[in-house]
Amino acid sequence: MAYDSNRMGRTRRHALLTLFLSPVLSAQEQFPPDSSRPGTFPKQPEEDRRLPDGKSQKDAIAKQNHEQSLKDVNELVQAATSLRDELQKAGTYVVPLNAVKKTEEIEKLARRIRGRLKA
Repeated sequence: MAYDSNRMGRTRRHALLTLFLSPVLSAQEQFPPDSSRPGTFPKQPEEDRRLPDGKSQKDAIAKQNHEQSLKDVNELVQAATSLRDELQKAGTYVVPLNAVKKTEEIEKLARRIRGRLKA
């Protein structure tokens, strides 16, 4: 019978995995996922903090973000219309340097608005 090193390697790996994983698996059986484990605390639901005037902090932050987003959108619209006007005045083969700066400003405003809306 020929010596099969691959078969022997698999057997060793299987034996080592069984040896190392058996304590882990037995610990999982002792503490099922539904029961709380010792040393862990149940999660407390987040309480809505109140501002000194009695309003909800989350509502105040949402309102402030909404107002700032509206201001940024107005700036974005103004920058886009001024870019369009500059490009129309410049002609076919000329791109003004100010137009490139306007596009960077538009991108910056758009990223700021998107980030605020995602949060």
